[in-house]
Amino acid sequence: MPHIHEKVDFVTDIYIVNKGRVLLRKHDKYHVWLPPGGHIELDEDPPQAAIREVKEEVNLDIELVPAAPLKQFDDAKTVLTPRFIDRHRINETHEHVDFIYFATSKSDVIKQGNREISDDIRWLTSAELDDPALGIKERVKYYAREALKALS
Repeated sequence: MPHIHEKVDFVTDIYIVNKGRVLLRKHDKYHVWLPPGGHIELDEDPPQAAIREVKEEVNLDIELVPAAPLKQFDDAKTVLTPRFIDRHRINETHEHVDFIYFATSKSDVIKQGNREISDDIRWLTSAELDDPALGIKERVKYYAREALKALS
């Protein structure tokens, strides 16, 4: 989905763990390693967007792992809490507020969708995150390692 607002958009990133590895993809537009994720649409809450984005980008069925217990009320629904929220600049005039979720998947078989084709997709161990040839950003390595610690 394109940007909804000229200054700030809400997005979600999902660090998926399977067999002691975390999934990263070389982003088709920015050519940097990121987890699956994308813009939260106006009719979605962040967990719904997370599940949709993963399905669209890598065709995995995931289970989001809650950071806190969920509680239902008569007049409200508790939305699954992300593990982290960060805000980062995309360019001089635009930023993203990122809801960062951790998830597991029973399968490690990736099938890319028809749009947003990644240059590369890999399941990486904690040690492989430090491969200088990959050039993974520090914030991505941090969240990936936290997901591996929490879910391995």
